[in-house]
Amino acid sequence: MPRKTASRKSSTRSNAAARDTAFGRRLITAARQIRAHLRGELELPVRYYSVVPNVDIKQIREELGLSQSEFARRYGLNLRSLQEWEQGRRQPESAVRAYLIVIRQDPSAVAAALKATA
Repeated sequence: MPRKTASRKSSTRSNAAARDTAFGRRLITAARQIRAHLRGELELPVRYYSVVPNVDIKQIREELGLSQSEFARRYGLNLRSLQEWEQGRRQPESAVRAYLIVIRQDPSAVAAALKATA
């Protein structure tokens, strides 16, 4: 038996219903902004991202005199992620940036705390 598909009229009706609610209008606006951003037509405001500042992960690691694998192992980080962050291909999430700031401030306390919970 052939499957029924939604008619164009039904789809148009649901789009109109979405526009009739505040949430629907915000959702449609957000989708348009995302498309414009992906096309390079719109720069999204920084305030939508985290307030935790960026950190120079490589500098932190080198100041501690650790290789990438030693740093990742000591502080429970994924080695591949660490490499991506150091090479600028990815940015760590805000919680990881906060963790890295704590490591920079007191690396021995972080290492001790992690050993105590292991």
